[in-house]
Amino acid sequence: MKKSIFVSIILVLFSTMLFAQATPPPSADQVLSEAMKQATKEHKSVFIMFHASWCGWCRKMDESMNDPAIKAYFDNNYVIRHLTVTESKGKENLENPGAAELLKKYNSDGLGIPVWFIFDNKGKLLADSHLRPEGTGFDVKGSGIIGCPAQKDEVDEFIKSLKKSSSLKENELAAIAVRFSKNNPGH
Repeated sequence: MKKSIFVSIILVLFSTMLFAQATPPPSADQVLSEAMKQATKEHKSVFIMFHASWCGWCRKMDESMNDPAIKAYFDNNYVIRHLTVTESKGKENLENPGAAELLKKYNSDGLGIPVWFIFDNKGKLLADSHLRPEGTGFDVKGSGIIGCPAQKDEVDEFIKSLKKSSSLKENELAAIAVRFSKNNPGH
């Protein structure tokens, strides 16, 4: 009796693992649509980060945003979602269908990752991780990306993006700037 229960449990676990591996990730459109609905309901903006499992700076960005000292500031102002792109060979099945096209749509293809966009709850782009001259619009590809802010100029640009896309207070923005400055290897 015990042996048949054990075998049954193993079979259920095995089939669940197979199903989980066979289920493709949601499309970029599905992720954005769900995030926009939640953002509308919660009166927030949408923070989309493009990442991959191999990307160390992507993990550093997540670690920074999830630091207990500042996590609530992000959670209170943004619906945060991730889209997987540019996975390593053999892991392409982890990529969200349509995510690469979304990068291209917003002139962010070929710039590396992490890349992030901040949208309002209706889908209007408010900010992105591009480094571009002051006064240049989103239609112009940046000369590079902030990615995970670390250098002073990157942190400053990130704070400007957060300021124009949220209701974060000056002391909260200052705490975020301090945390992201710690990403600078020379800090």
